[in-house]
Amino acid sequence: MKVAIFGQYYQNDTRPIIRDIFVFFNSNNVELVIEENFLKILYKEEIVKKEYKTFSSYKDLDSSFDVLVSIGGDGTILRAATYVRDTGIPIIGVNAGRLGFLAKVQKENIETFLQLVLENKYSISKRTLLSLELNPKNSEIEDLNFAMNEITVSRKDTTSMITIETYLNGEYLNSYWADGLIISTPTGSTGYSLSCGGPVLTPDVKSLVITPIAPHNLNARPLVITDTTTVELRVSGREENYLVSLDSRITSVSNNAILTIKKTPFKINMIEIDEETFLKTLRKKLLWGEDKRN
Repeated sequence: MKVAIFGQYYQNDTRPIIRDIFVFFNSNNVELVIEENFLKILYKEEIVKKEYKTFSSYKDLDSSFDVLVSIGGDGTILRAATYVRDTGIPIIGVNAGRLGFLAKVQKENIETFLQLVLENKYSISKRTLLSLELNPKNSEIEDLNFAMNEITVSRKDTTSMITIETYLNGEYLNSYWADGLIISTPTGSTGYSLSCGGPVLTPDVKSLVITPIAPHNLNARPLVITDTTTVELRVSGREENYLVSLDSRITSVSNNAILTIKKTPFKINMIEIDEETFLKTLRKKLLWGEDKRN
């Protein structure tokens, strides 16, 4: 088996997690390839000493890899997806963060879950991504023009609201007067969109969510649309620029640029273990069904 390992940052409490992962894979003779910057941190902190092959770009990953292990939180998995792209390499997340909707493997069951991965005893949850096309083009996002959670437009350098003209498949929907607008995938429905009042979607739903951020019109509610819809946005405001974010990647865009958002032709494969399904994660992380009276 050939495994890629990615970690975005290092914290003291991740030391035993990282060690457990490396000890498990090395004892099972698994070929490991580590993200270059992450490996430098591991050497510096003296967590590992053995020499490993590295990858530094999506061009270094191909179908020869059986799985990518992401060590961190959900944000780390979102970054890992930019390396995997359309290769189809399944991702499993070991949670060293807080909430962990995507990074489901907890520190107390690392060996058990990784053994299931080793034995191919898992299912695949295919996650929809969104692509963004800007007119005029923006070089900052040209190579990373997709998002696994959401694409968001929001105000910049001002406390004034922005106006977001929104079209669905060329038909005018609404002009949102708000702090911003979120276009979310089912995966992202438990993130920023949820915080702004959007609905929770199960990962296999073929839908997207349009969620306004602090809209001035109280009747501007979140809207669920089919994921085959092409969404076009035109933003204007008092300032010359506004912000566009693709998951955690942010760029500045000038007023009246045209943003075209649609589903990508490929999906990200997330490994799902029976003991940690999406519904179980909902109950555990959002405390659904918890009642202190009982």
